[in-house]
Amino acid sequence: MTLSDEIRIALDGKWRHVREQSRKELAEMDLTYDHDLTLDEARARVLEQMHKLVPTGIPAAGFRVSSGGTGDPGMAVTGIEMLAQFDLSLMVKAGVQWGLFGGAIENLGTDKHHQKYIPGLINLDIIGCFAMTETGHGSDVQSLETTATYDPATQEFVINSPTPSSRKDYIGGAASHAQVAAVFAQLITKGDSHGVHCFVVPLRDEEGNDLPGITTSDDKHKGGLGAVDNGRITFDQVRIPRDNLLNKYGQVDEGGTYSSPIESSNARFFTMLGTLIRGRISVGGAASAATEVALSIAGRYALQRRQFGPDKDHEVLLMDYRMHQRRLLPLIAKSYALRFAQNQLVARMDRVQSSEEPPPPHQQRELESRAAGLKAAQTWHATQAIQEAREACGGAGYLAENRLTTLKGDTDVFTTFEGDNHVLFQLVAKELLTSYAQEVGGLDPVGMVRFAAGTVADVVKERTAASALIQRLIDARPGNSDNDHDLLDRGTQLNLFEDREEHVLETAARRLRRAGKDPVEAFKVFNAAQDHVIRAGRVHIERIVLEAFTAGIARCEDPEAQELLRDVCSLYALTAIEEDLAWFMGHNRLSDVRAKTVTNLVNELLEKLRPHTLTLIEGFGVPEETLGAAMLEG
Repeated sequence: MTLSDEIRIALDGKWRHVREQSRKELAEMDLTYDHDLTLDEARARVLEQMHKLVPTGIPAAGFRVSSGGTGDPGMAVTGIEMLAQFDLSLMVKAGVQWGLFGGAIENLGTDKHHQKYIPGLINLDIIGCFAMTETGHGSDVQSLETTATYDPATQEFVINSPTPSSRKDYIGGAASHAQVAAVFAQLITKGDSHGVHCFVVPLRDEEGNDLPGITTSDDKHKGGLGAVDNGRITFDQVRIPRDNLLNKYGQVDEGGTYSSPIESSNARFFTMLGTLIRGRISVGGAASAATEVALSIAGRYALQRRQFGPDKDHEVLLMDYRMHQRRLLPLIAKSYALRFAQNQLVARMDRVQSSEEPPPPHQQRELESRAAGLKAAQTWHATQAIQEAREACGGAGYLAENRLTTLKGDTDVFTTFEGDNHVLFQLVAKELLTSYAQEVGGLDPVGMVRFAAGTVADVVKERTAASALIQRLIDARPGNSDNDHDLLDRGTQLNLFEDREEHVLETAARRLRRAGKDPVEAFKVFNAAQDHVIRAGRVHIERIVLEAFTAGIARCEDPEAQELLRDVCSLYALTAIEEDLAWFMGHNRLSDVRAKTVTNLVNELLEKLRPHTLTLIEGFGVPEETLGAAMLEG
């Protein structure tokens, strides 16, 4: 095998067989987005493509055997991620059907719902949508305004949109294809609200017409994802049977009495949302996959395009310019880091969701926190890297035939769906700052202030991934003073990241603890420190990513590939340090002299990795024939 094969094997991770299967089977399908199609034609085409995915086994993998699936969550998430290498509209459409809608049925419903809906939604006899977001509320799901009021006289729930802002909005499938919706609404019975629950609500008849009380409309053209039929839904006193409540975590009996196995409404709500974690993991993974495609296109272009040079007869390859190396190689290194982190996250999710026993609450919340933070990191990286890839290809990059503008438009919304990224980093910090306290529900700023951890050092160390390996590397780092730092030593890099996280978390907790018991004052204290809190979430995820990369290298079995990956990991770590030099210098973690050394070492790594550019691109595993960029074909 070639070096790029060994790199690809290391990067593919546990579900390598799924990635290989997808590369082969998806490459044989015509999945390239066609800009000449109308909206209706593009939507019809992507629905047809979804039917071709059913025989691959990926849709069924996401469901338990007892529900009619094959019970392989890791395969399901990896398979959806691989779709992003080909067409993000198809990825989103598939994710809505089998991930969000199907996930709601499986994880929030009970056996009667599984038997009724899951076989049909796997094979697309039932096409659904996931109606959570409203015009007035997106990230703040607990404040949704749609109501589901129980009528004991008829044993029905009445679904209603009481205000203009309660309209379900941006819902994939709502504009044309969805026949039924998983609707999130405030459950009201006997005059009391029991918080947000999920209900199965039919939307259209067999001819595709809205059912009585249902009004759907079309979002039409968006910034990207042209083949996804996003739309809006309003409900006017729509009646559904009592059994249409997905009742795993909350039940209403015939007389209207509510009961739940989870007494706390906050705990119940976040337990329900936590079961739907695959959507967030899939969005992050898909963003990374699309980024790898963009960097593969821009990288290959830089290895064939020449500009300027010492004289007119000796033009120089773009990739030989230091600035071009600066633009692309650190982004490639970060993409490697994020893929290793994604692999680790998917493996954790698979263990939790494949277990017969529910995970301990602490473990589930840590998984949710990591999924939130990685999704933010991955989607922001996609936005930055795809834009840089587009610019690095000049005018050619702006042509739709070279795919980069499509990738840019399609991934742009990823930074805000499945949670706004700033809110997600705040969620990460909240979990750390409260030591995963169950008492703190959601993003309640007052609760966060009251439960701010007294010390966070143990929290940081306790959450370390592959802790034994990481601790050995940190303990073995050469020297302890600033002047003794070997910035290419992995233990030194890990220690700098961990030390930064510990300090940022500790100082954030200290600021939050200044508040008294008055809720208004507590909110003011939180609001004043919000940027600090979000920074805490970001530096935590940067450490997690570096540790995942380090653990991934240790699992690589080929010595040559392992050595190359070590240099790529150092480029990721030192680039991250360089980008945050102000913090490291301002907090006396690096002297002026050592700070200058960071930049010198980054440049040395760029020179060292330049000859391996094509190897690293091929390591992403995006088949050259599927890149779909006309400028590479000449």
